Amino acid sequence: MLVSTPAIVLQTFRYSETSKIVRLATRDLGVQSAIAKGVLRPRSPFGAALETLSEGVAQLYHKETRELQTLAAFDVTELRRELARDLGRFAGAAALAEVMLKMAPAAPLPVAYDTFIRALDALATAEPRDADAVAVRWLWLLVGVLGFAPELDACVRDGTPVAGNGGGGVAFSTADGGVLCAACAGPRPPTRLPPHAYRDLLVLNDAGADVPALDDAHAAAHRRLVARFVRHHMDESGALSAMDFWERRAWVTPAAS
Repeated sequence: MLVSTPAIVLQTFRYSETSKIVRLATRDLGVQSAIAKGVLRPRSPFGAALETLSEGVAQLYHKETRELQTLAAFDVTELRRELARDLGRFAGAAALAEVMLKMAPAAPLPVAYDTFIRALDALATAEPRDADAVAVRWLWLLVGVLGFAPELDACVRDGTPVAGNGGGGVAFSTADGGVLCAACAGPRPPTRLPPHAYRDLLVLNDAGADVPALDDAHAAAHRRLVARFVRHHMDESGALSAMDFWERRAWVTPAAS
């Protein structure tokens, strides 16, 4: 059956001399793998349409019982060239795409697709200095709509309210999925968020709030926190190449001491 659906290219790799496998985030079918036959031929109708993070309308010959679909056409509607003009933006977008690729189901979940689109739009228009904070926000929001939203207002174990009681910092457990009250955290909590970091975390999980201004040290701490959370709930023991690249800001040369 030929199906048309909004889609974004998450990943491509060569399949043969003339074809590629394309991993797509689609609004109507979830994450799908498809073969783009003849895409590497000089006069392929796909042209340069299948760039990573290209948004468009995919036409798929789709069977629910088949893991590999056939891509009949991909009509580009948005390329977001702004992402490629700043490595911080692009790295954040690649980390978001990796989360979609590994955590989103091969079934309709329009809210995840729409959140991913909003994340790419936000990154494409973000000032370079805000790219980290924007990427952190949308990673939290994306894992949230995928079913792994962190509990930030009450203890994830016993429900004791913690919001507003962060004078001495708030304990956070990646494994439990959120904040812990003092009784559950014990003397050695997995992570202790200083008051300002907890306040920033609340703001970063609020899509309607302005992103906080994070200096380099605090941006790095928030990258580490969300990356650790994603790895745990993705049950991913190995490396996540895009997430690792973004978390470590691997494109930045360390300053000489």
